[in-house]
Amino acid sequence: MNAIVTAVSSNGEYSFTKPNRDSITLLAGLGVEGDVHAGVTVKHRSRVAQDPTQPNLRQVHLIHEELFAELGQEGFAVQPGELGENITTRGIDLLGLPVGALLRLGGEAVLEVTGLRNPCLQIDAFQKGLLSRVVGRDGAGNVVRKAGIMSIVKEGGTVRPGDTIRAELPSGPHRALERV
Repeated sequence: MNAIVTAVSSNGEYSFTKPNRDSITLLAGLGVEGDVHAGVTVKHRSRVAQDPTQPNLRQVHLIHEELFAELGQEGFAVQPGELGENITTRGIDLLGLPVGALLRLGGEAVLEVTGLRNPCLQIDAFQKGLLSRVVGRDGAGNVVRKAGIMSIVKEGGTVRPGDTIRAELPSGPHRALERV
C-alpha cells in the first residue's frame, strides 16, 4: 500500500480540534503557517507553563487514519482533525518510525520525526473514555501511546490530501519514539 496524506488541518486559535483545509503550508523551523502551535519555541500551553524557552519539537502533529477505524470498532466516531492533528495519514506505520526519520510529503515538504504525542485529558472532554483507548499499557506494563507522532519542519512546502509520503530512516541504531 502506498503511504498518503488523507487530510490536512490547522487552527489559528487554541482549540482541541482543527478544521480540515484544502492545503497547509509548512514553514521550515516553524511548523504549519497560521497554526497556533507554529514557532521555534514550545506553544503547547502545558509546555509553555513549564519552560517557554524549550525548543518546539511538536511543530506538526501526524496521526494515522487507521486509528480512527480501530476506535470506530470500539464505538468512538473520530474524523480527521478532531484529535488536533495537522496531517492525517494512511498506509504508513507512524508509531513504528524511529526518532530522526524523515518524512517527505508531496514534492517539497520534509518533516523530521521527534517523538510520540502525549495525549492529555482534553481527549476525554472530546469523547468520554477516549483517552484510555489512545493511551494504555501493554502486557509488560509499559505505557503505549497511539495518538500519533510529533515532528519538526526541515523543508517547507505545501501539503495536500492525496500527497504521497516517503519515509527515510536515519543511519545508526533504531531509536524508538518516546513522548515529547
